[in-house]
Amino acid sequence: MAIDQWEQRRRPLRLEKRYEFDDYESLSSFLEQAAELSEQKGLYPDIGFSRKHANFTIHAEEGAEALSELQLEFTELLDQLISSQPD
Repeated sequence: MAIDQWEQRRRPLRLEKRYEFDDYESLSSFLEQAAELSEQKGLYPDIGFSRKHANFTIHAEEGAEALSELQLEFTELLDQLISSQPD
């Protein structure tokens, strides 16, 4: 699975990405959809946000040497959500 534009960190093992938005309404809509996705997949990334951006961090399971297939799939689904947002 592709993890383009997600930055991989080693200590601790995790993926990070920042999404930028034109306004708070767009950000809020995306965060609501991301929350629904989290509920569906049972995967809850760390999220930090301000008025026009959101930072997502997905940590590997404790002691794991790689991210799981579910975690990698989740990054793709988030990217699909952002690409489907209205301009």
